Amino acid sequence: MQQLGMIGLGKMGANLALNLLDQGYSISAYDVDTSAIQQISQFGAKPYPSIEELIASLHPPRVIWMMVPAGNVTEKVIQQLTPLLNSGDIVIDGGNSFYKDSIERGLRLREAGITLLDVGTSGGISGAREGACFMIGGDNKVFTQIEPLFQCLAVTDGYHYAGESGSGHFLKMVHNGIEYGMMQAIAEGFEVLDKSDFSFNYEQVARVWSHGSVIRSWLMELTASAFAKDPELKKIRGVMQSSGEGLWTAQTALELKAVTPIITLSLMMRYRSLEEDTFPGKVVAALRNEFGGHNVTTHD
Repeated sequence: MQQLGMIGLGKMGANLALNLLDQGYSISAYDVDTSAIQQISQFGAKPYPSIEELIASLHPPRVIWMMVPAGNVTEKVIQQLTPLLNSGDIVIDGGNSFYKDSIERGLRLREAGITLLDVGTSGGISGAREGACFMIGGDNKVFTQIEPLFQCLAVTDGYHYAGESGSGHFLKMVHNGIEYGMMQAIAEGFEVLDKSDFSFNYEQVARVWSHGSVIRSWLMELTASAFAKDPELKKIRGVMQSSGEGLWTAQTALELKAVTPIITLSLMMRYRSLEEDTFPGKVVAALRNEFGGHNVTTHD
C-alpha cells in the first residue's frame, strides 16, 4: 500500500486526500484545525495531532504533501518539517507559492538531502476530488520515482513535469494570470447584456455558449451554474478578491518585458471592485466561488 502524509486539510487538501484514499493509499493527516483531522479520519485517513507525530508514522523514504496557504504559513511548515526529515525524503508543495520562494526553498532543502517538488494544482475542489491538473517542478529523478502518485490524482493527460525547481509554480502563476483575464472577459460580456434593452436569461445564455460555441469552457459552464442559483446575482456583492497570483504574473511580466495588458487590467479591475459594487464583479466573484469555493461578499 502506498503511503503519504497530507498537511493541510482545507478544501483542496481534504479532497486530494479523499481521492487518494479511494485509490488505496494510506494517508496520515494533519491540520491546525482538529475538526478537519477528525472529519477526514472518518473516511479512513490516520489522524495525527502534530506534524512530529505524522512524520513518525511514515516509513522512509517519506512523501509529504503540503496543501497550506502560500507565504508565511508555507515557510513555517517547511521550517517545522526540515529537522524531522531525512535524506531521501520528499516534500510536495501543492499550494500557490511564489516561484522564486520555491526555488530558494528547494535549494535549502537540497542541502539536507531532501527534495522539494513545487506543484501547481488546478481544477478546483471537484478536480481535487475527481481528477486535477498538475504542473510539477523539481528533480526529474524524484518526479519519476513518485510519478504514479500524479497518475492517480490527475485527469487523463492532466499532469506535466515542467523542469527545474520553481517551474511548476511559475506555470501555475501564469495559468492563474490567464484565468484572471478569461473571467474578466466573461464578466464584461455579461455586463453588456445586463445594460442592454433586451431581457436575457443569463443562465440559458451561458448554457448555450457552453455547447458548441467558440467560447465554450468550464468557466462558462460555471457561469451557468452560478446564474442557476441566483438569476441576477442579487445576493452577491461585486467584490472580487485576488489571491496574489495575478499580481505576481503582472510583476513578472514587467521584469521580463512581456506585454500583458489583459492580465494586468483584469488585476486592476479586481482592485477597483473593492471600492464599489459592480455587475462584472458579481460575475467574477460567483465564478471564483463556483470553481474554488472562495468566499463571496453578500448584501446584508
